Amino acid sequence: MKRIAVLGAGAWGTALATVLAARHDVTLWARDPAQAEAIARARRNARYLPEIELAPQLAVSADWPQGADLQIAAVPVAGLREIAARADRAPLVWLCKGFESGTGRLPHEVVASVRGARAPGGALSGPSFALEVARGLPCALTLASRNAGFARETARALHGGRLRVYYSADLAGVEIGGAVKNVMAIAVGIADGLALGQNARAALITRGLAEMTRLGVALGGKAHTLMGLAGAGDLILTATGDLSRNRRVGLALGRGERLPEILAGLGHVAEGVHTAREALRLAARRSIDMPITQAVCAVLEGRLTALQAVDALLARDPKEESRASPRRKTRAAARPRKPPRRRRSKG
Repeated sequence: MKRIAVLGAGAWGTALATVLAARHDVTLWARDPAQAEAIARARRNARYLPEIELAPQLAVSADWPQGADLQIAAVPVAGLREIAARADRAPLVWLCKGFESGTGRLPHEVVASVRGARAPGGALSGPSFALEVARGLPCALTLASRNAGFARETARALHGGRLRVYYSADLAGVEIGGAVKNVMAIAVGIADGLALGQNARAALITRGLAEMTRLGVALGGKAHTLMGLAGAGDLILTATGDLSRNRRVGLALGRGERLPEILAGLGHVAEGVHTAREALRLAARRSIDMPITQAVCAVLEGRLTALQAVDALLARDPKEESRASPRRKTRAAARPRKPPRRRRSKG
């Protein structure tokens, strides 16, 4: 059993805290004292997860938790820097997905700039709707850290019940998958909002995965990571699931609604709205082609209607479908072989 502090009482933080409380000593921290008191009294997060009754042993407080073995930052990317600065020296795991607005930094880069590159920590990501996790439905996630030992041990600590946790040393790949899939979910939502059919949905998911992989590999991630839970798995869920906030943004845009009204009525953060712009900037710096992301940005910024953006994508010249990159040869394999020595005859 570990002492775990979940920092942030949104839907995902609340869901994970109540699931982990079955096996660990968990405190859920809420920034607002009134919210913390209401959750503790009602044993329910009425604002973000009203359907779920919290585990009776879960502590809820607005006082900053002290002495935790593990801290879990359950805040959007915009709030990660502040949480990382307030957290003590215990390991920090973050749940947010996206790029920091303005800097284009991935979450691990934000944390490193505050806590130092060697501070123990990692990202927990993968296909996961908070409501389903809180209900105890099966879920598989990936815990990624540059420290492979930390990733393995922390995954083992969080793994249990119907929550399956894998581990990975490809921190960049896991984070890029979690970020860009939100942009692609908006794109698929737009297509569904326009009633373009399931063929279009499948095409957008597939080509969206190709965009995600191109950017991910360029930023240091591994292609096979983007084909796993934190990439393809999270993309499929977020692009097709009705609980997806980013998909709901796309659906409303496809129906012709205006972005400010959509976000005002959402009640939650849709990270893909901010991530699209940062992803496109990063791609432009590296001359990476991301036409779906470009189309999503054009719709979000009001430069194109949803239908105009679709027409622009369809009007692109035909190309050869991208193939998987060949494996890099090892140094030994890349060296030209020397001809075998001829043995001298002793006779």
